[in-house]
Amino acid sequence: MAGTNAAGSRKATIKDVAARAKVSATAVTLALHGRPGVSAATRERILQAARDLDWHPNQAAATLSGRAVHTVGLAIARPARLLGMEPFYMEFIAGVESVLSRRSCSLLLRVMEGGDEVEVHREWWRGGRINGSILVDLKVDDPRVPALAGLGLPAVVVGHPSLAGPFASVWTDDAAGVGEAVRYLAALGHRRIGRVSGPADLGHTAIRAAAFEEVVTELGLQGRTAIADFSADQGARACRSLLLAPDRPTAVIFDNDIMAVAALGVADEFGLSVPADLSLLAWDDSQLCRLIRPALSAMSHDVFAFGAQAMNTLFDVMDGRDVPSQPAQTPTLVPRASTTRPPA
Repeated sequence: MAGTNAAGSRKATIKDVAARAKVSATAVTLALHGRPGVSAATRERILQAARDLDWHPNQAAATLSGRAVHTVGLAIARPARLLGMEPFYMEFIAGVESVLSRRSCSLLLRVMEGGDEVEVHREWWRGGRINGSILVDLKVDDPRVPALAGLGLPAVVVGHPSLAGPFASVWTDDAAGVGEAVRYLAALGHRRIGRVSGPADLGHTAIRAAAFEEVVTELGLQGRTAIADFSADQGARACRSLLLAPDRPTAVIFDNDIMAVAALGVADEFGLSVPADLSLLAWDDSQLCRLIRPALSAMSHDVFAFGAQAMNTLFDVMDGRDVPSQPAQTPTLVPRASTTRPPA
């Protein structure tokens, strides 16, 4: 019977697993957490014993230590000051916390301006401080993926499945969002469209860049991209570089809301009126987009729900379920006062 010992009279415990695998309870814990100290053959024997007894690793860890850790790790490689101004991450973390609070669990957050994210997660996992991690801001060929998979760390990637390796991912369709934004501006009559992107090595930046080039080529438009880092200063500098071109764009798409807001000041520097002379469109709709004047058109999706979905998915992974990657809500266009037809 599932959930019982060999005698079928009660739920299996870590001692039952250890007895069935002919190892110590400590060896079971080492195998559970992917820690050194047991051979590959022994680890497989322990895991098979656990499967035979329908015994879940998170239950075993709680039995051995007398308490469950019930903590999830999240490391974000952004400057702390920038992160404090970033509406996306504030909403995303709120969504994560909404799920954790219902389960009386905690979030272990590390904001990093430098250092090795792999080592942070490794330290957390091997030190028994977390039950799993949410991985964000995935790069193309991100070194975290093979390193943390090798540790046996339960994790969920916030990003496209192509970036996630063996991990389950929760992702938004960036390519579809970019396509909708460009087609909207083209329908208004814009033929020269600029884009201010985040760092080029981020996976979602690469996906958006490829989609932008594909759509402007398909529609016969002129497209130009300037790279920034999501900050107001870099966003303003990138926008300036676009507007200094002889054939400057009549519309610009920004990879976040902070850079789009900064562009309002840049337009004023150039004596341009928004939207009469220059249309602006932000990614990740926020209160900032709605409260600024003129209010910013934006690609909107429910970031709070996105965070909650990522956290619910991680709980499924930590419970040992086979979890497929799953899309979140596709961003949709919300037109506001910052976009209109181009000047004649």
